[in-house]
Amino acid sequence: MNGKYGYRDAVLTDNPLRTKRDLQQAFEALTAPLRPFYTPGGARLAVGAAGAGFEPAVAGMEGFSRIWWGMVPLLAGGGESPLWELCLQGLANGTDPAHEEYWGDAADYDQRLVEMAAIGFGLALVPERIQEPLTAEQRGHVFRWLNQINGRRVYDCNWLFFRVIVNIGFRAAGLPFDREGMEADLRRIDDFYVEDGWYTDGKGGHSDYYVPFALHFYGLLYAKLMGEEDPARSRLYRDRASRFAEPFMYWFADDGAALPYGRSLTYRFAQSAFWSAAAYAGVEGLEPGVLKGIVLRHLRWWLRQPIRDASGLLTVGYTYPNLVMAENYNSPGSPYWALKAFLPLAFSDDHPFWQAEELPLPALNALSVQRPAHLVLCREQGLPEGQGHAAAFQAGHASTNEHTHTAAKYEKFAYSTQFGFSVPRGDWGLSQGAYDSMLALSESGDSIFRVRRKNEQTAIQGNVLYARWKPWPDVEVQTWIAAGLPWHIRLHRICTGRRLEAAEGGFAVRAEPGMAADVDSGHVPWIAAAASSGGGTSAIRSLLGYETAELVYPQANTNVLHPRTAVPTLRAALEPGVHWLATAIFGSAKGRGAYAAGEFSSAAAAAKAESGANAAVAQSAAGAGAETGAGARAEAGAQHNAAAAEALWVSPCEALDVSIHDDEIVIISSEGEKILIPLKQLQAGQHGFYRNIGHNLP
Repeated sequence: MNGKYGYRDAVLTDNPLRTKRDLQQAFEALTAPLRPFYTPGGARLAVGAAGAGFEPAVAGMEGFSRIWWGMVPLLAGGGESPLWELCLQGLANGTDPAHEEYWGDAADYDQRLVEMAAIGFGLALVPERIQEPLTAEQRGHVFRWLNQINGRRVYDCNWLFFRVIVNIGFRAAGLPFDREGMEADLRRIDDFYVEDGWYTDGKGGHSDYYVPFALHFYGLLYAKLMGEEDPARSRLYRDRASRFAEPFMYWFADDGAALPYGRSLTYRFAQSAFWSAAAYAGVEGLEPGVLKGIVLRHLRWWLRQPIRDASGLLTVGYTYPNLVMAENYNSPGSPYWALKAFLPLAFSDDHPFWQAEELPLPALNALSVQRPAHLVLCREQGLPEGQGHAAAFQAGHASTNEHTHTAAKYEKFAYSTQFGFSVPRGDWGLSQGAYDSMLALSESGDSIFRVRRKNEQTAIQGNVLYARWKPWPDVEVQTWIAAGLPWHIRLHRICTGRRLEAAEGGFAVRAEPGMAADVDSGHVPWIAAAASSGGGTSAIRSLLGYETAELVYPQANTNVLHPRTAVPTLRAALEPGVHWLATAIFGSAKGRGAYAAGEFSSAAAAAKAESGANAAVAQSAAGAGAETGAGARAEAGAQHNAAAAEALWVSPCEALDVSIHDDEIVIISSEGEKILIPLKQLQAGQHGFYRNIGHNLP
């Protein structure tokens, strides 16, 4: 068994992944189990019975084509695979209109258009391995079938690059190609570029993994393959990738894990495909050893996870088989898109990537503001090398889309390499909703919760994120997040025309036998919940407005990292009117067993003190205040006093100003009333977060 469950193949799980030969063996171990699942004509892979949003025949073709993202680099780099003859047979039969396994004609916006890119990639890198074994008639079939993409409409997003890649393949194979169509597509892709290396996936779309493993990946293929034909654009794509590399490094933890965020997470180690493509295209300013380290650590991390079934096939899911978080377009063969990370197989043995010594990530700051993606990235520091986690705090988006679980995948307050994030399994109650790192609101008594799906307004200044969102027409929420690790602060102003129940969750920690848990709902201000296991430590404490605390155990398979989790949660009842809620949230990769008895409180306090400005916003957020009108600014040096603490529980009025200081939050109402929320207590061991909670941890 691999880990807790799953298929174990020593050739794969024990592979050190240090050399090109190691990577070739990993590819072989991942693909060899596929042989029995090819259809008789070789044109499809029948790897599962689960459905997708397109017909099963197309799903089988998808599985067939996605193997090519790893197979083609293997061949280009001098490797061989026993599956290649099957691939050629399937290509010949799948493109033959007279064959029973013909893939069918493509319509506008057809999934077949997506899968054509992998075959175009093959024509671009190894045209002789495809063209020479085929007859003239078969070559004609392949060209005719692929050329359909030049007459079909595609979605106005990363799909435009599929047509470009097919035409690059035509050009490399000496076939007619649509130069004007390529140029039009590339100009439109330029419209998606924002700044600092960032794209959106379509105009006004999200900035997620489709930026690195699609838009940049294909752009870097273009830069490498079309450098002589189009040197100016090739230089542009390399320059954009160079700009993108620095912020994207923050998405990776020291142990190789990447940030779970956004859609299409079942493509797993495609998360590192950008780094492979950067090495392939020769992006300047990136050390080969650093690129090698990111790619190989990432692959080692993934190949330790139970991501395959008993037959050795990749499953739909993230770190374990999971259809709950899947997209409507995920078929059983979809996960093999992950093989895009295997592009280094195309490199010669003496390529700098393979000759370089593997290096760790360069020294990174504790915080990285990434405005084009609406994110602030933080890294947990002060733990032994490879043990800290990375988290992303999300300001939110002005629009949404119709993909599955969009609110959970893009609009939670925080995402973490240690705690992941959760998606709902149903719409009734906190257990089905799995509301980690989120404020959930329901009409009093109905247990149907609403969360942030899109925003009326967002801003980022320093490490303060602001959003204004409306779960109902007569309910407006303003949210401030002071990003940091292991602590971060959230503040909400809720103006409601109806009675509501509020529930706010911290990070979702892995639930396991022996997990330590503690809840204190005794009296204000010690309302808090905490849990600690081998998967880390998560806790939440009320600073203002909450009435009770509890540990919510979401339904199984809602979290992308862990099948079973616990979410420290705070709750409050809200009458019509204006309310303020404030919380301190703790999340650390350091979990149960890492602390000696009695050390947890002092360790947590020390972590808070060390994170300092990162956890409580020492950088100025005056710009966010100017943008939002509600005012969110950070000023160092404000002093909390005992008398002011009494104001913590005054019912707040309409706010004119909000200040988040290093040791307090100050709210000034329209009547001039000042409400103080002290944060200094988080730094004091005897009066800190764990004064009455956490003494049972570990």
